[in-house]
Amino acid sequence: MNGDGDEDDDDDVEIGEIEIGVNNADDDDDKLTDQKHRTLKIKMKELNKNGKKIALLCMSYGTPYNEADILPYYTHIRHGHMPTTEEYIDLKERYEFIGGVSPLAITTQKQAEALCNTLNTMTNDINFKLYIGLKHIHPFIEDAIDDISKDGIEEIVSVVLTPHYSSFSVEMYNKRVTQYAEDKNIKVTTMKQFYEEEKFIKYWTDSINGQLKLIPEYEYDQTAIIISAHSLPEKILAHDDPYADQLQETAHLIQEKIGHKYIFNGWQSEGNTTEPWIGPDVQDLTYELVGKYRFKNFIYVPLGFTCEHLEVLYDNDYECKKVCDELGCNYYRAEMPGSNQLFIDAIANSLINNYKVNNDLLIMK
Repeated sequence: MNGDGDEDDDDDVEIGEIEIGVNNADDDDDKLTDQKHRTLKIKMKELNKNGKKIALLCMSYGTPYNEADILPYYTHIRHGHMPTTEEYIDLKERYEFIGGVSPLAITTQKQAEALCNTLNTMTNDINFKLYIGLKHIHPFIEDAIDDISKDGIEEIVSVVLTPHYSSFSVEMYNKRVTQYAEDKNIKVTTMKQFYEEEKFIKYWTDSINGQLKLIPEYEYDQTAIIISAHSLPEKILAHDDPYADQLQETAHLIQEKIGHKYIFNGWQSEGNTTEPWIGPDVQDLTYELVGKYRFKNFIYVPLGFTCEHLEVLYDNDYECKKVCDELGCNYYRAEMPGSNQLFIDAIANSLINNYKVNNDLLIMK
């Protein structure tokens, strides 16, 4: 037990990676009950230890850990082509604006740990062990699978920490993990999306309502809510990619819960390429909406992302706010979920249900 008391005090019993406190009792009945609770928890702990061991592989884009990582990181994103001096300086200045480094790496670790802990409380049949694999910086997805193989684990459940599916984004992660794991004879169950989860919608509904409370009710008709995700190349739409439709569906589900009239979809953080990307861009949309409706307040909801990082802290909190300031409008931004338990529960529920379906399991407790 951690604390200032006796080091031999055993009031906290670990089950998997979750600590549950047990209160000491003075009378015999309470002591008996206390002992039964301890016995049950120890048995649950042993069940968890002896359950089927599966690697939980949480995948994310990755971010530079320090200034020295910026150049190799963006060179990797560009498939080995280094950014120009001007591009590098621009990137460096963006990171400096948000404090030098993005909080993404730390938040990804916290999200992954919370997800693994939650999953291990949802089933006694499986003992999930956490691994993190990143797309553009170490530990790479392949590094994580190498570690899984070294640990003798023969099955992976993977999740990309983003709510919507696209063949251009999530599918690329899923193919990468599946192909590399198959070479090592490791079974993989991938997951496409989790935006439909009730707790996902609940989290964002609460977050948006929190911003609406900062605005006088008589100004609600002058308030626009812009729901956004990372833009992708427009060419995916020609191949029936569901990405844009899923964002639209998410906005609809939220609007049903909130009841606010003025909710719009926008896109942000498009890549610096010559090909067209999905629009409208959130900044262009802001100008358009002020011209059409004369909105006074804007609430930006970048729910295609799961936490604060460069695209939110710079693209929203600086660039979108700059547009609002120019137009004489008030800028608001919904709080990002990070490792909020409601949000983590949404991912966990989706992951467990996806695992059941893909492995023909009717019951998993």
